Amino acid sequence: MIKILDLRQAGGAAMAERLRSDELQAYEEAVRPILAAVRAEGDRALLRYARQFDGLADQPLRVSAEELEEAAQQLGAEIRQAAETARRNIWQFAKTQLPEERFEEYSPGRMLGWIIRPLGAVGCYVPSGRYPLPSTLLMTVVLAQAAGVPRICVASPRPSREILGCAYLLGVREVYRVGGAQAIAALAYGTETIPRVERVVGPGNAYVAAAKKLVAGDVGIDFIAGPTEIVILAADGDARWIAADLLAQAEHDPAARAILITTSESLAHQVRSELERQLQDLPTAATARASIDGASVIYLVRTMEEGIEICNRLAPEHVSLHDPSWMGKIQNAGCIFLGPGSPEAAGDYAAGPSHVLPTNGAARLRGGLSAADFVKLIAVQQLSPCALQELAPAITTLARAEGLEAHARSIEIRLREVQFVSAISQN
Repeated sequence: MIKILDLRQAGGAAMAERLRSDELQAYEEAVRPILAAVRAEGDRALLRYARQFDGLADQPLRVSAEELEEAAQQLGAEIRQAAETARRNIWQFAKTQLPEERFEEYSPGRMLGWIIRPLGAVGCYVPSGRYPLPSTLLMTVVLAQAAGVPRICVASPRPSREILGCAYLLGVREVYRVGGAQAIAALAYGTETIPRVERVVGPGNAYVAAAKKLVAGDVGIDFIAGPTEIVILAADGDARWIAADLLAQAEHDPAARAILITTSESLAHQVRSELERQLQDLPTAATARASIDGASVIYLVRTMEEGIEICNRLAPEHVSLHDPSWMGKIQNAGCIFLGPGSPEAAGDYAAGPSHVLPTNGAARLRGGLSAADFVKLIAVQQLSPCALQELAPAITTLARAEGLEAHARSIEIRLREVQFVSAISQN
């Protein structure tokens, strides 16, 4: 049964737990030799670990084009339509996230701007352990496609027919049946079969998170994701809906955190009773029960302002606001869902924004995965002779203050040239 913690006494809000980071150190030690072996041995180590951990057996690492096409042909009409609806909405939202190129005059002769270039290659990690997640395929691949990335590959241990079929429908032909730290190593460092990529994105288990942490710097990553989490802020509401939303998170993982923050003691107890009722016939009850009983909580607070303060301190992956007027006070969240009619599960599948979001308080630093994560914004500068002459005193003074004489001289050598001086005088 979910815990109800009363924080209504003075200073109680400060007692709310911070979402705890996974203890990754033990996992880092476990994956470190895997990363080193794949980096040194390539396919030989990759195959060894894929057979040991992913059940690869005698299958090839790369899924053939024929197998991808066959999987797509076996998809029913309903899932085809669902995937297309999700793809269209994700694409539509992703295109609006991309920055636009700009180049203009900020002051006379000082032309500044930027160009946008996509990354050359990305690897999308798609979990397929407890639950195969074709939705994660959509929520990563479509963003990369919207950004114009020319090479997109997918790594997924034991990929389901739905994952393979959706990959084919999206036009992805580079799919590898490998997971865990060995997949992250292959994507980061490259092997004979899997060329290296420039960024690895997508959620995974603790071994995947630890591997991404260790390869960051050798390859770009999105962020280090932990167990999923939701905070629902509601002064009142339908206990059935709130319980359903908490369970939608809880069924992901025994360590998933489902949190309700409310001022209503009556609502808190109604939700607790409703959770017990809905768990009775939930097919994923074993996983959800572990999360509800162990990692989840209902916080009772004096005011919703205190509840919002707690939410900002937790910086959760998902924030559900039953009163949309509270949004202006939310500082830290991976994604916000406004009103009781906007369930988090809609965002998991088809609303548009990616469901790949920061967890464990990382929303203090950034929002979720976006199309902008797949492009580079490259600054461009062009100076006229007059503009350089105007900047020269500031440039040379700062350069010499830093002891970088060649920097200063690279400016002054231009200012002494006859043609350069002539250009200045003509302006």
